[in-house]
Amino acid sequence: MYQAGIVAVIRGTSDENSYKTAKACIAGNVVGIELAFTSPDAEVTIRRLVHEYKDDTHVVIGAGTVLDSQTARIAILAGAQFIVSPSFSEETAKECNLYGVPYIPGCYSPTEVQDALTFGSDLIKIFPSSLVGSKYISEIHGPFPYVNVMPSGGITLDNIEEWFKNGAFVIGVGGNLVSPGKEEKYELVKKNAQCFSESVYKIKNTNY
Repeated sequence: MYQAGIVAVIRGTSDENSYKTAKACIAGNVVGIELAFTSPDAEVTIRRLVHEYKDDTHVVIGAGTVLDSQTARIAILAGAQFIVSPSFSEETAKECNLYGVPYIPGCYSPTEVQDALTFGSDLIKIFPSSLVGSKYISEIHGPFPYVNVMPSGGITLDNIEEWFKNGAFVIGVGGNLVSPGKEEKYELVKKNAQCFSESVYKIKNTNY
């Protein structure tokens, strides 16, 4: 996920819509894919993508909006390589640990971050990141200097550099990347992905 730099958060209108949106992201070199379980048949889409890209080590397929351990298990059995939640759940963390699949919970306070780390999360999602701003990462690195952070929510091409400057490990991007997919404008999704991918490449090759 660190190499990917960006995780596309996809909330499709159907299995086929989610699948084609994910394919467009990957074609645009955004190879971290988070299929939200608010999408219809999300586990079907995950299974399709995992099978199709099983020989491509650069593509990482995971599940998002996982609210409980049962959903986490469904996603894992479908082949999800990581699990993302909007909040922290002890039971979901335990389920992911049982199967050896990374759990990325959404956290907002230092207490939530500490709880997530205690239950084995290697990567923490700061959500909604648009409410706290990019400097939140450098602040949270005060008491937790080694925590890997994935901001998600409100990330744009105009502010993405600030998030990396302040210590983001990887970035989660939703509507600003994939929203054209809901209107089946997959070429536009691909172009958005190319723009985000090129931006991250430049940022990662800049010494701050």
